[in-house]
Amino acid sequence: MVAKLSDVAELAGVSPTTVSRVINNKGYLSEKTKQKVHEAMKTLGYKPNNLARGLQGKSPQLIGLIFPNISNIFYSELIEYLEIELFKHGYKTIICNSQNDPAKEREYIEMLEANQVDGIISSSHNLGIADYERVGAPIVAFDRNLAPNVSIVSSDNFEGGKLAAKTLQKNGCQNSIMITGNDNTDSPTGLRALGFSFQNPNGKVFKIPNNLSTIRREMEIKSTILSHKPDGIFVSDDLTAILTMKIAHQLKLNIPEDLKIIGYDGTSFVEKFFPQLTTIRQPIDEIASLIVDVLLKKMKNEKTSKDYILPISLLPGGSI
Repeated sequence: MVAKLSDVAELAGVSPTTVSRVINNKGYLSEKTKQKVHEAMKTLGYKPNNLARGLQGKSPQLIGLIFPNISNIFYSELIEYLEIELFKHGYKTIICNSQNDPAKEREYIEMLEANQVDGIISSSHNLGIADYERVGAPIVAFDRNLAPNVSIVSSDNFEGGKLAAKTLQKNGCQNSIMITGNDNTDSPTGLRALGFSFQNPNGKVFKIPNNLSTIRREMEIKSTILSHKPDGIFVSDDLTAILTMKIAHQLKLNIPEDLKIIGYDGTSFVEKFFPQLTTIRQPIDEIASLIVDVLLKKMKNEKTSKDYILPISLLPGGSI
């Protein structure tokens, strides 16, 4: 449980008003009283609540969302669903865009704790396990291993990789490859590559880091296609899959006759505006609902599991 101002007052043997005066440095207080309050704050791991100091222990009804790139279409849609679901339960959201920057992520975590949010939902993965284990607020992760005590909600990444490979095989591909980011095999998204390799042992997996510039990524993808001449490509996210289709057209390859492509995510944006892409669809609305359910249970100190895995499906398109 997150320590409240009233807990600090009780441990220090003073009133909540006195604790508030110490935090805000208002009025005359003896050094002994200040020391007792600061020691109690340190013992309880209490962070001054910048948004709700006057509530004296009441919940601020705030949930922090930490995501690596909120401009990503998938994350944008998931955040929207999360905000809607949390609002139904009476919670407001603070959205933190870490941009894959460890220092920025750490500052956001400290800020959320200082504002005594009721819970945190994170899909970022820059910090070490110890950083997340020290957080007092309940945490639920999406698609990331943050710490041993943090529950993870994800789609079935392993089956998604298998389904992509199987679909390419059924459509006649003899030389399928996979293009993915720099996730390691310990991450849930890394399981997509394991599923692909399980179904297609001869299929090679090429890691092209997401933090490269668009021009660099285009060069890497083009080089991969020219060097290995695949007839099928599974790409670990839809945006990179769309980029791959663009590069294939530049190379005068016809899709799907010369090259078949499958993405991963299946957002409503892709379904509406890029229906030519075949992709593995994650149930974004169900993911958001489950994340919120698990977080609410954690906030009530109810028992939760370590892993929650939701099924994927194939969203047909013209690229296979």
